[in-house]
Amino acid sequence: MNVLLLKSKMLLNGDENFVNALAKVLDVTRQTAAAKLNESSEFTQSEILKISKHYNLTDTEIKEIFCGG
Repeated sequence: MNVLLLKSKMLLNGDENFVNALAKVLDVTRQTAAAKLNESSEFTQSEILKISKHYNLTDTEIKEIFCGG
């Protein structure tokens, strides 16, 4: 996972507190959001969809962020 690219997309959308912003987008606890950003827990397909819609990610960006490619 490319955490830096995800964080850069979040910053471009005005989300500077990554954990809080991700928790809100995914409707999860801050602890769960932090685990996902720290790569201790993987994103589900539905979570990836929520993130991609919220941050208007292209198919290429989705692949680069979540599939490493």
